[in-house]
Amino acid sequence: MQNRRNLLKASAVLAGGAVSGFPFIARAQSARILRFSHTDTSVGAAHDAATRFAEAVEKYTSGRCKVQVFHSGQLANDAKSLDQLQLGGLDFALTGVVTFTPHVKDLSLIALPYLAENYEQGWKLYDTSKFIKQQADLLPAKGMRIIGNWEAGFRSFTTNFPLNSPADAKGRKLRIAPVEMIRWIMESIGFSPVVMPVTEVYLAIQQNTVSGQENPIDTIFSQRFYEVAKHVTLSQHVYSPRWLAMAERTFKGLSPADQEGVLKAAKEAGDWNRREVRANDDRLLAEMTAKGATIAKPDLALWRKASEGAYERARKEFGAAAVDQMLGEAAEIRKSMS
Repeated sequence: MQNRRNLLKASAVLAGGAVSGFPFIARAQSARILRFSHTDTSVGAAHDAATRFAEAVEKYTSGRCKVQVFHSGQLANDAKSLDQLQLGGLDFALTGVVTFTPHVKDLSLIALPYLAENYEQGWKLYDTSKFIKQQADLLPAKGMRIIGNWEAGFRSFTTNFPLNSPADAKGRKLRIAPVEMIRWIMESIGFSPVVMPVTEVYLAIQQNTVSGQENPIDTIFSQRFYEVAKHVTLSQHVYSPRWLAMAERTFKGLSPADQEGVLKAAKEAGDWNRREVRANDDRLLAEMTAKGATIAKPDLALWRKASEGAYERARKEFGAAAVDQMLGEAAEIRKSMS
């Protein structure tokens, strides 16, 4: 009888549970640790939203999952973070939607210039576009799943020279993300684009390897690019939100209840992030101005005209049907919300 009791005790310990009649045997519960990577610094709406997401995941999974957030590219740059999702080195990655284009080529079309004129139009585009959904639905087969529409904003320039018009861009080296569409836009404007990870850009501008870069205001502020490229030109040439991606193997490894909790947390943190980025633009520009940056709000018609070469190159590369679908959906939203 005693041997049987001992076996029950051992079984309870191995199973991590308690056996009726043995209240002193506590259930051993260990949370699943999930790793979240992004390349923004710890100052800014991206990291704040990631922290909120981590807190919400723990809450909605009743502590079964805990998220560790790593900022400033500590674990990987933007492109490599997606590789790590596929390989199992990461569980979550927050990065610009344009970063996914090497994995789904037609996603390049979301970087067509001037698809949206304001945040509300951009949000509706990403929440309702059939074209964008078709491309996102291809990602689980490549090892990653989009679980949230988050925000970065409209891409603009920071340069170490005055950028009064597209004519001033001719021949200047400008850092870009590894996205064909962005390259075509920059070449159409007159820049000489240089691809490099965002984590290397500050030093590259400081050493005059490049003369500037293009990113949304929140990223310009959090990465402090305005310190080394003091001329901020609000061209707003591409609406450039972020996606929160999750490793498909991690998602599939969670219970349905925990999957639901993670998705709920991603939606809540993403909605907060959208509102925060939109509300912060003027404040961040004012703070950059106070620290020595010069903010220029140019006539956007000049920049739209200068970017037009990207449309023709896109039609040749991706086909007129895909380009026209993306442009048509965006135009319909602009019209309905104007």
